Amino acid sequence: MLINFFYTLRAAKLRVSVTEYLSLLEALRAGVIDDEGGPSVERFYFLARMALVKDETHFDKFDRAFAAYFKGVELLTDFTQDVPLDWLRKTLELELTPEQKAEIEKMGWDELMETLKKRFEEQKERHEGGNKMIGTGGTSPFGAYGYNPQGIRIGQASGRNKSAVKVWDQRAFKDYDDTKELGTRNIKLALRRLRRFAREGAADELDLDDTIHSTAANAGLLDIKMVPERHNKVKVLLLMDVGGTMDEHIHRVEELFSAAKTEFKHLEFYYFHNCVYDFMWKNNRRRYSEKFATQDLIRKYNRDYKLVFVGDATMSPYEIVQPGGSVEYNNEEPGAVWLQRLTSAFPKFAWINPEPQGVWQYRQSIAVVQQLMNQRMFPLTLAGLEGAMRLLSK
Repeated sequence: MLINFFYTLRAAKLRVSVTEYLSLLEALRAGVIDDEGGPSVERFYFLARMALVKDETHFDKFDRAFAAYFKGVELLTDFTQDVPLDWLRKTLELELTPEQKAEIEKMGWDELMETLKKRFEEQKERHEGGNKMIGTGGTSPFGAYGYNPQGIRIGQASGRNKSAVKVWDQRAFKDYDDTKELGTRNIKLALRRLRRFAREGAADELDLDDTIHSTAANAGLLDIKMVPERHNKVKVLLLMDVGGTMDEHIHRVEELFSAAKTEFKHLEFYYFHNCVYDFMWKNNRRRYSEKFATQDLIRKYNRDYKLVFVGDATMSPYEIVQPGGSVEYNNEEPGAVWLQRLTSAFPKFAWINPEPQGVWQYRQSIAVVQQLMNQRMFPLTLAGLEGAMRLLSK
């Protein structure tokens, strides 16, 4: 069985050697993951990752390959059943005309969740090309490789229509690289509009003019004068969307992140996915074990911090306005509530959107976020960054 798993990892561009594969088999034979309840998929996942993945930056590739092969990784909703792999086997992808898409009705939030529970109770076999059951290549709101204006994506590696309300697979995201070399200094120059210099801290820099003046006044005896080094005193709280549709913008966001870490001495950053809820994180590989409560961050940082969101704001509107609307877990309060709390706590705020400005009008979620941001949304372009920095510096 595991030989196909080995080939799946190799197909996912993971450099897994035969020696590492044999080490994994040896660990399994030795009962490393056995306990009173027997081995589990979760324990096998951690053992396989430890044995086969040499670089932490490849964890996301491994997660996707593991989910594609085993199907049944820990579910992200409250439902307890696993979706059988056979139900989601891809044999076709549905292509519809715009007129046909317009005829397909979408469910409301409550109806969508209640209907999914009923499908689990009713369905006993694989379905393909239908409009009701969990399957593939149809117009059902549950499944993969089909089309529905809003539904729950199950067993599909990435979104094609960007309209899923929830996503079944647990995904590991990768941190943005803050050491990335910039191809241009223009982003740094745009960010410098926000700088405000002041001399603070220990006096460890020579003040040449004052030293000359004091030495002359001291009858030629050297009188050295020191002053604190000049630093940019502006404080920035940077909140970055990561994963999902943001994968398309990784390069540009990394450039922005790298420039921000260079330009701002007082920079604090956190990650979120799609919309801000009751917690954020600083390390994507430990985002479930090392959470930072959003309310604690509001208390921790003073009102003089400039709040900057970076995200494409492309999601289901339910993720913003509906309790339980997050694609990853059942949040008790809507994302809109947390966005309002953050913008109230930090009066100087702006949202940087890497999506082309020409598509903003076609994304309902972007319009909702723009309204919550009081229209303080700017494109991730040099002109957009300059506009955001001018606004924050007022």
